[in-house]
Amino acid sequence: MTPAPPQPRSVPAAPAPVPPVHPDGGAPAVLVTGAGGPAGVAVVRRLVALGHRVVAADADPAAAGGALATVGVTVPRGDHPRFVDALLGVAAAHGADALVSTVAEELPQLTAGANRLAAAGIASWLPALAAVDLCCDKGAFAERMAAAGVPHPVTATTADVLAGVPGPWVVKPRAGRGSRGVRLLDDRAEVAAALREGADLIAQTRLVGREFTADALVDRDGGLRVVVPRWREETKAGISVKGRTFTSAAVTTVVAGALSGVGLTGPANVQGFVADDGAVSVVEINPRFSGGLPLTLAAGADVVTAYLTGVREPHGLLPDLSFRPGVSMSRYFAETYTTEDGSPVVDPCVPAAVRA
Repeated sequence: MTPAPPQPRSVPAAPAPVPPVHPDGGAPAVLVTGAGGPAGVAVVRRLVALGHRVVAADADPAAAGGALATVGVTVPRGDHPRFVDALLGVAAAHGADALVSTVAEELPQLTAGANRLAAAGIASWLPALAAVDLCCDKGAFAERMAAAGVPHPVTATTADVLAGVPGPWVVKPRAGRGSRGVRLLDDRAEVAAALREGADLIAQTRLVGREFTADALVDRDGGLRVVVPRWREETKAGISVKGRTFTSAAVTTVVAGALSGVGLTGPANVQGFVADDGAVSVVEINPRFSGGLPLTLAAGADVVTAYLTGVREPHGLLPDLSFRPGVSMSRYFAETYTTEDGSPVVDPCVPAAVRA
């Protein structure tokens, strides 16, 4: 792979004043956003398991992560102009000194408000917006991968250049998550018509082979601390429900090249394919923790703790992490219960202690 052009890394960490203290005098809390999504729920559960006080924030008052955290709060969507104001208020009320975002779409607002967060004593670690923009625009991401020499499906952003893209094709939104809006087409004329009708669509050669996701953590200086590849053995609505960790030098090399190519730091998940001949291609990068994060944690790579350490100690050295290959995950539904006033209701399926 050819060297990638220099890229901005993280938003510079600003010195923060004394962090807020919980009104009851307890340890500062961690504020986690996106608590209704799979990634947010996984981060909340891990932090709670480690003994942290966790404030789970989401735009949905019924977000499951709120019931799993120390306290759940409702905030505006990440694109709302008062989003940062709401987080500042929540942090002050509950004594939070660190922010963990699990939603890529809110990163622009958080970056714009980084100085305000720091002034309020709320530590954060936000990737450079240029890197986020590349990850969230599949057309721009394809161009960057080509420039960096990273294997990536041939991509057309307009019908005029479709002739250079071999079929069969996948047509998808330039911006989006999961499998929403994705169409698999075999007729070039249909692909061209779709691109002419939707300026927000791209077309790519449909890759074949085995699909993987790699969870990664990149330190503030661009050093890769871990890559945990896992096979996506079964997915539903774009979320892995069955998977297994594995090791592959080829996958790790391509993932590292993709992350370096966009200049991303912090948590990331990289999706791609391994062809029958062993060739590795990257499809996209999400600049956040993944929905399949629990498998990475179960395999021994505690990227949540390492990331929180990097949030609170911006000039500290993060450890190199390792993981165990061959760990499998099978995901199932779980429920949380509350009354009308938000009080928790006991789970009827939790084993009860039997007394003699």
